[in-house]
Amino acid sequence: MSPTKKRRFPWWLLVVAFVVVPLVEIYVIIQIGQVIGAWWTILLLIADSVLGSWLVKREGARAWRALQVALQQGRMPARELADGILVLVGGLLMLTPGFVLDIVGVLCILPVTRPIGRRVLSGLIGRRLTGVGLGSVAGTRGFPGAADPWTRQRPGPVPDDGVVQGEVVDEGPPEGPPQPQ
Repeated sequence: MSPTKKRRFPWWLLVVAFVVVPLVEIYVIIQIGQVIGAWWTILLLIADSVLGSWLVKREGARAWRALQVALQQGRMPARELADGILVLVGGLLMLTPGFVLDIVGVLCILPVTRPIGRRVLSGLIGRRLTGVGLGSVAGTRGFPGAADPWTRQRPGPVPDDGVVQGEVVDEGPPEGPPQPQ
């Protein structure tokens, strides 16, 4: 992408987020209310919020501990950061009233379904970084020799790019006539 070409934000995404999703949530709440009754629906929404807050607290603490362990071991905490992001997004989705976004939020929070979310997150971030010219996070195309953060596997041989690794040694000031004071 050329530096002069601006990446436009997809306007349809705002329409989906602020018009379609609330309409779907209202429709589902009404349908469930007609089947089980209004008070049971309200009770179910409250129970859903309590379950969501408990899950976020539990999985958030696990993600935080895993991040601390990774940092203490001196390794890149890519997986742990992705898990933390997914738990945070899942918690935000669980805060919204409704059932549809709560299901998506639970899928982001549960450790069983989180690897799928990690792959989606990796693809989103990779596309954004590729658009900027930094390579893909998932494939590390922009960082030769770097391990893939999700699988911890190193790529194949790095092509010779003509860069010679070395060390700069400073041996002090150059020899010459004494400087006047």
